[in-house]
Amino acid sequence: MIGMRSAVPADRVQLRNSSPPRADGAWVVYWMVAQRRTSFNFALQRAADWARHLGRPLLVFEPLRIDYPWASARLHRFIIDGMVANHEALDGANVTYYPYIEPERGHGRGLLSALADRACLVVTDQFPTFFLPRMVEKVAARLQVMVEAVDSNGLVPLASTERDMATAYIFRRFLQKHLVDHLQDLPLEDPLLDLPPATEVPSRISKRWPPPSPELLRAEPGALARLSIDQSVPVVPTRGGATAGRASLDDFLGNDFEGYASQRNRPDADATSGLSPYLHFGHLSSHQVFLELAARERWTPEQVVPPANGRRSGWWDMSESAEAFLDQCITWRELGFHFCHHRSDHDRYESLPEWAQQTLAKHARDPREYSYSLEEFDGAATHDRLWNAAQNQLRREGRLHNYLRMLWGKKILEWSSEPREALDIMIELNNRYALDGRDPNSYSGIFWVLGRHDRAWGPERPVFGTVRYMSSANTARKVPVKRYLERYS
Repeated sequence: MIGMRSAVPADRVQLRNSSPPRADGAWVVYWMVAQRRTSFNFALQRAADWARHLGRPLLVFEPLRIDYPWASARLHRFIIDGMVANHEALDGANVTYYPYIEPERGHGRGLLSALADRACLVVTDQFPTFFLPRMVEKVAARLQVMVEAVDSNGLVPLASTERDMATAYIFRRFLQKHLVDHLQDLPLEDPLLDLPPATEVPSRISKRWPPPSPELLRAEPGALARLSIDQSVPVVPTRGGATAGRASLDDFLGNDFEGYASQRNRPDADATSGLSPYLHFGHLSSHQVFLELAARERWTPEQVVPPANGRRSGWWDMSESAEAFLDQCITWRELGFHFCHHRSDHDRYESLPEWAQQTLAKHARDPREYSYSLEEFDGAATHDRLWNAAQNQLRREGRLHNYLRMLWGKKILEWSSEPREALDIMIELNNRYALDGRDPNSYSGIFWVLGRHDRAWGPERPVFGTVRYMSSANTARKVPVKRYLERYS
């Protein structure tokens, strides 16, 4: 084994096979599959550390398959925007950037192996859900060179928890004890300094697997339309990429952020951050989000020693809106990541807590006042105007207002023939249309509808049992929805 000192914490690095590194390889490959950005990225930082240590060029390989689940013009466009931003960020750096968009199914087969055959080693991203864990496992077993997967998912390393945690309260207590320690090890904003000179990808590789055309990188409609992806899910105005993600973060923190705590659950106000798609695709780092917010609040870790009481606010010593946002961006987001990391069944019905499975089974055959098919849900063809508006927002914009996302799911549970069907419908609609779908945070929200990370509530009701109940009428009384209905009905 070739020894190397690295600034990347050891608990974020996972060796994925038993193959050794090659000291005489042509390059170090960073196989970018989840953290699609060039700054605040522990995986890219690790690959750069190896390149400097071995004195070999760094090759950043960012592929986009054509047959990933729910592949569509909407998702492709958002990811391609990120490729354009990465190309601009790496222009002039001592890095060989090799983007690849598969033009037809199977065309990209063998490309990573061809790059790895000449590599000292391969570094890639650790991501705990979707098809990515299985893909990395299969590829690492096949390659004849060392493969490392690096965790750059959140502020708390996935390896730092020993089990999944049942509630946000329990996870919050863990954060209050340990988070400040992890904030001592931050990813670099620019991990690419002092690299060996860049190299060229051999023509035998680049000719067989050519980089995308300028038309495709511009995501021109004609270029996207020629791809065998779901064209019925169209692109949305929201642009992807690290540049757009940073602009969205600046806009969120710079405009009326003080009202976030009081306005975020009000659909008419639309005061949510809008950052989740950028976090999901790795265009934005949660470390960067935290550092920007901490700078705005003039906060340092030395300010406070938080009590481990599990309370959602008061332990950061920040403003009310900052603490409300951090509870969403850190507590709830990372609770989902750690759950997926520890539970391979995180996307299956059997992962629900026992009490939820029991109460839903007891009421599975209860009569439904309304019952809808997947097609009717998809088309926003229910009797409920508010639910239809939420589904229309999801279809048109690739997002759901955070508060209405809960109602959206509860009504699917109430109007489906049984709970397992409701779960399938929520996953299908969310993963098909939402820019931030197919994510640990998405699965947290979907399964929360069925009782995950929650507790039993009384009184016991038809269909729901003791799973928390929500209604459109109560929602409309609690929060203003008039302008929301006018916009999306």
